[in-house]
Amino acid sequence: MHPAFVDDQAAQWMGVEILKAEFGDVVIQMRLREEMLNGFGMAQGGMVFAFADVAFALACNDPDGDGSTITVASGVDVNFLNPGFAGRLLTANARLVNQTGRSGLYDITVTQENPHGGADVLLEFRGRSRTVPNPARKPSAS
Repeated sequence: MHPAFVDDQAAQWMGVEILKAEFGDVVIQMRLREEMLNGFGMAQGGMVFAFADVAFALACNDPDGDGSTITVASGVDVNFLNPGFAGRLLTANARLVNQTGRSGLYDITVTQENPHGGADVLLEFRGRSRTVPNPARKPSAS
């Protein structure tokens, strides 16, 4: 299992399933549940954002890394394009666009299956990342 997912209780609560998790190339899915909806009966925007953010975290943290560093969001731009509905399957595709030094740029697209057999884009997410020392890992004594 991907190290960034092991202790991610929010992602596990959401029911996120990892279909592919390679550095810079991730595909995840989750089914929208009733408790993920807003007062209008549509997906709460924060839930769709959180789902995209899980894909972002998985894409920018190398599953084969040594754990001495982690990569975190330094900023994101999000566009909500269509509403999500309970019972529908969401898919997030995340890909690395560019990495220079400790900074990266990622695009994440969240789609929703529609009743006609196709998929509608719910959200486009562009994330900026920064690799930093892992604060949970203590430096070894010299």
